[in-house]
Amino acid sequence: MGFSDLLDSIGGLGRFQFINITLLFFAGVLVGSHQVLQNFTAAVPEHHCKIPNMTIVYHRWNGAWSNLDNQTLLKAFIPHDQNNKPVSCLQFKEPQWHLIFSNSSLTNTTGLKTELCRHGWTYKRQEFTETIVSEWDLVCDMKHLRHTSQTIYMIGVLVGAIILGSLSDKFGRRTLLIWSYLAAGSFVYCFLRFLAGFAVSGVLLNSVSLNLEWIPIRSRTIFGAVFTGCFTLAQIVLAGTAFAIQDWRKLQIALSVPIFVPFVYSWWFPESARWLALNKKPDQAIQIIKKVSRINGRAKEGEAITAEVLLMHMQKEIQVSKKAYTVYDLFATPMMRKITLRRVFVCHPLPRCATSFSYFGLIMDLQKFTLSVCLVQLIFALIEIPCKTVSSLMMMFLGRRFTQKSVLMVPGCLVLVNTFLPNVIAKGLFASCFKCVYMYTSELYPTIIRQTGMGFASTLARVGSMTAPLVMMLEDYFSYLPGLTYGLFPIIAGCFVFFLPETLNVPLPDTIDDVEQPKPEKTAGKK
Repeated sequence: MGFSDLLDSIGGLGRFQFINITLLFFAGVLVGSHQVLQNFTAAVPEHHCKIPNMTIVYHRWNGAWSNLDNQTLLKAFIPHDQNNKPVSCLQFKEPQWHLIFSNSSLTNTTGLKTELCRHGWTYKRQEFTETIVSEWDLVCDMKHLRHTSQTIYMIGVLVGAIILGSLSDKFGRRTLLIWSYLAAGSFVYCFLRFLAGFAVSGVLLNSVSLNLEWIPIRSRTIFGAVFTGCFTLAQIVLAGTAFAIQDWRKLQIALSVPIFVPFVYSWWFPESARWLALNKKPDQAIQIIKKVSRINGRAKEGEAITAEVLLMHMQKEIQVSKKAYTVYDLFATPMMRKITLRRVFVCHPLPRCATSFSYFGLIMDLQKFTLSVCLVQLIFALIEIPCKTVSSLMMMFLGRRFTQKSVLMVPGCLVLVNTFLPNVIAKGLFASCFKCVYMYTSELYPTIIRQTGMGFASTLARVGSMTAPLVMMLEDYFSYLPGLTYGLFPIIAGCFVFFLPETLNVPLPDTIDDVEQPKPEKTAGKK
């Protein structure tokens, strides 16, 4: 008998649960779009050195060719590449008028003196009217700052997970969720971008907790999978919004202001009754349970619940919560030290770190495919649907370990191919890997220290999403490095999954003793 049985008695999956997950799902779509918003707000338009008063200078040198357009005149000022396009970061020291009527791809210009752009850059504004790159000239020697802003955002996500995760255990899911909605709608660039990542982390953590803690155990897997769909839908919404709004400020506002809508209705969310009971607030928990029972049409059953009934259903959880478990409990016994060193420091964080590293490495570099960024974003979002469906079936019938190895090593090999279609499939598989790694790793730790163990490893694993943009900065020096690391890292991490135990149909460990002496596998057929 547990809290899940109590939820079943007041309606289980009733009207309240569906309203709750719908509102949280809508908010997840709005907040989730900020994860890859940089693809559009920091897109790099085609650009070349700005030539001030080019026509005036030209007439001074030779006024006879006055019928030439600026694009033709540009050949005298800017070196051109093999595709007869102006190079991005160089200009001639002196105008080269003889190049105007020459095919620059066939003309030898290697001996001509060039210099870095002196007067800024001219940007092609066909796909985006304005981005932070074109507004702040984050190109050539300054282009590394473009990737820095995404790293700052990911650092905010990491810090938010550490701080807001623990605060939600102390002050409640609802309170932190309301604050995170407000913050996510308000904060924007560099330092504000950090705060945006901080707030988004609070929204995601508390949305999952508030969602799952109101759903009976038997339905958590399917509802958890449905909730992860909000991130896929968020990418589709982002692609459409960015196609319609091509200015980065307006796009940022268009995706931030709607978050105030969840902030307004989030006051309706009831606090987790389970959290209230565990924090010695049974009277408030009973009031909320009765409210939920009325919404589910089970008012009579709700009125029958008293403090004694609630405590009886949660007796085991309350007893476990009396001891404050910390990271030190992961090393309490020789066997736990061995398990922790293997699972926490090696086998657990490597798959999570590799997944984040390669996923964000692929999705944050969409312009390399030379197609419309909006179109590539849409394709990358749609591929997640079949990939997540297949991986879910594999977890149910083939086991967690085999699935985890597959969704790491297969996309890693595809990334090494370094062409469009394999990269698309790889991105979809890495997205499905997130769901697999969260479910698999949650089954590896005993209940009493599960959140501590997962939180500790998650902190280490988030380094992957922070370092992925930094690797892109080295592309100019080692052009092969990003693709090579995005492919090899998940392959190596997949090899370490061999050392983890299978958890399909194995009862979840409740105590440290259960980990040291595993329970026998259920004899029932696989689900």
